[in-house]
Amino acid sequence: MIILGIDPGIATVGFGVIKAEGSAQQVVRYGAVTTPAGLRLSVRLRQIHSDICELIDTFRPDAIAIEQLFFNTNITTGISVAHGRGVIILAGEEKGVPMFEYTPLQVKLAIAGYGRAEKKQMMEMVRRMLDLESVPKPDDAADALAIAICHARFANSVMNLGGEGTCSTI
Repeated sequence: MIILGIDPGIATVGFGVIKAEGSAQQVVRYGAVTTPAGLRLSVRLRQIHSDICELIDTFRPDAIAIEQLFFNTNITTGISVAHGRGVIILAGEEKGVPMFEYTPLQVKLAIAGYGRAEKKQMMEMVRRMLDLESVPKPDDAADALAIAICHARFANSVMNLGGEGTCSTI
């Protein structure tokens, strides 16, 4: 199964493509879609949509795993990320790829076994799980790979009864 993991944003959208077979995962590609801050929001959103469509066309994923929004203190940033997330979801829907959503807590549990794992712990676990020489950069790409791994674990779990839902590690 090919999984496209996405860490949504406006300035930087992390992506990670993995191939999952049973309990093993292998990196296919990772990186980031970036948009310059000086552009109008509509232009940035069009670029994100276009780039995500290109990723889908290139890697033909069986599933897209995307992080759910988590509002901490800056609601303005959250709204911008929500715009980006919306065009990413639209791209997946247009291309007919099943979409799965995971909270940061679910991803942390799937990767580190602890829902309050630190960013550094998460990045090191992703490196180890995918047998990489170094931690993926940028951080958004490492986050996207973690989201993809979370979905791979859900998809291969005995707790997955064939329906969409939450990560099986909860």
